[in-house]
This record gives sequence, C-alpha cells and structure tokens, in this order.
Amino acid sequence: MVQSKNSAKHPVRRVVTTGLAVASALLIVMGSVEARPAKGGSVGNRGTRTEIAPPTTSTAPRQAQPIPNAQNPGGQAPRAAAPAAPAAQPSRWSGLMGGIAGGLLGAGLFGLLSGSGLFGGLGGFGSILGLIVQAAILFFVIRFAIGYFRRRQLQPAVAGMPNQFARQPIQPEWQPQHAASAPAAPPVMPELALIEADFNAFERLLSEVQDAYGRDDRVSLTQRVTPEMGNIFNDELNEMMRQGITNRISGVKLLQGDLAEAWREPQAEFATVAMRYAIIDVKVERATGRVVEGDAMKPQEVVENWTFTRAPGETDRDWKLSAIQQA
Repeated sequence: MVQSKNSAKHPVRRVVTTGLAVASALLIVMGSVEARPAKGGSVGNRGTRTEIAPPTTSTAPRQAQPIPNAQNPGGQAPRAAAPAAPAAQPSRWSGLMGGIAGGLLGAGLFGLLSGSGLFGGLGGFGSILGLIVQAAILFFVIRFAIGYFRRRQLQPAVAGMPNQFARQPIQPEWQPQHAASAPAAPPVMPELALIEADFNAFERLLSEVQDAYGRDDRVSLTQRVTPEMGNIFNDELNEMMRQGITNRISGVKLLQGDLAEAWREPQAEFATVAMRYAIIDVKVERATGRVVEGDAMKPQEVVENWTFTRAPGETDRDWKLSAIQQA
C-alpha cells in the first residue's frame, strides 16, 4: 500500500524519470557511430565502375554497399536530359474562327427566339423539318469554314519544313543505359594482372592509412590516398576536432584478403580487394583522454572492400586508396 501511495503521489517524477531513461538510451544508440576512416560507410571513386558493386568473394560473400553521391565515373560528362516536348500552341486562327462560329450560332438562336426561324431571311421555314434543315446548313457552313482556314494555316508550314523531318524508316526505341528494369553491367575493360608485390602494397596501405588517420596525420594521408579520399578524411577529422574528440586506432592486422577485380582504363588502373582485418578503434575526449566509445582492449573484426588506383605504367609503390565500401 505504501508503494502504491508513493507512486500516486509523484506521478510527475515518474514520467520525468522514464523520459530521461528513454532519452539516454537514444543518445547511446545515436552516439554509436563508426570512428575509423570512412566512418563505416562507403565513399570514394572506382573509375567507370563507381556505380557498380564489386563481385563478392570468399572474404566478402555479401554484396558491398553502393557508393552514395558518386561522381561521374571516368570523367564522363553527364548525359544531357532530353528536351521536353514543346507544349501544343493554340492556332492563331482559333480565335477568329471561334468568333465567326459564335456569331453565326448567336444569330441563329436570336432568330429562333424572335420567331423568325434559325435564319429569318432565308425563307422563314415554319415547320420542324425546316428547322432541322436550317440547323444542318449552319453545321456544314461552320465545318467548311474551319477546315478551310486550317488548311490555309498548315500549307506554308509544310512547304518550309526541313528535310530532316521527312519520313524515316522505323528505328528501335532508345533505352537508357541504366534503365531501372535491367541491372547495370560493368563496362568492358581490359583485365589487370597483379603480382605479389601489389598485394603486399595493399596490406601495407591498410595499416598505414589507418595509422595516419588515428594520429590525425594529414600529410601522411595525402601521400597514400587520392585527393577525393583526402578531402573526405579531412572533413571527418575536422568534425571530430569540432566535437572535442579524437580517434585512436591500433592493432590493425589483416586476417584474410582476396582480389575482387582488377582492370585497366585509359587514364588509370584499378584493383578492388576484399579484406577482413582486426582493429582497435576508440573515440577519446581530447581534453581528458576518457574513452567515450569503443573498447581499448578488445579488437573488432571488419570486412571491407578497398579500391586502389595508380597511373598506367606505375609500380606497386604508387598505389593509392581511392574507395572504401562496406561488405
């Protein structure tokens, strides 16, 4: 009974306590955000295959997440939108013909109301048959006049029509390249053969990029990633600095990796590799060093597709990170 009284006595306190608990839970969920490079999302550029998910592999058996807001791959200009069909323009004769028809019809109705027939001056038919005949005459006169003026309007336009509007053989209907009804197919590009030194470079870059990101070493990052990825990482680091936190990364170790695809393009070479790796990834308050997210003692496993690029003719020392996709 005492417990029931207290509950009834402080209903407001109970509501406030419940609300605070719910709000705290929401903040915890919202604050649980990936802190490593790309923040657990998919970013970057894969050349002409940016909008296409890489093939699945034994390391990454699930299809990779697409890259949102991907730039035009391969520097291709965006396809111009088809011009909208011009709206039908009213005939410049429509107002005149409407006035003529309206005048004739109004005159006929006035004649009917005055008792002199549809056209009082045409003989004054006094029977229903005469009324029908007069209405038929009025109909055909208006129809003939409208047809006559329309033909007069169309003849100059047809005479001056350019040759490209002449009748052509029926052509198959054009289909957009990325029609929603059919999945996009990867562009046909020459395959790129990789050697052991290339795979060693990918493993090295995995550790070096993570390490530079965790130390906020932007100079080292720019030496190992493309300018686009450098800008993305720079924005992420600036945001964490604004929040008064830093991202400490350690214990990066590749556990398993395999090649998803490698190809050549006119201006660049690309290789996408699936990697499963261990990492200790925590967020720390800059002022106090207190861990606000993550476990500094327990590594987590991550599966991602990393895409690397280099210019044609460059060596394994020239690979740079150009995209990260979650798998």
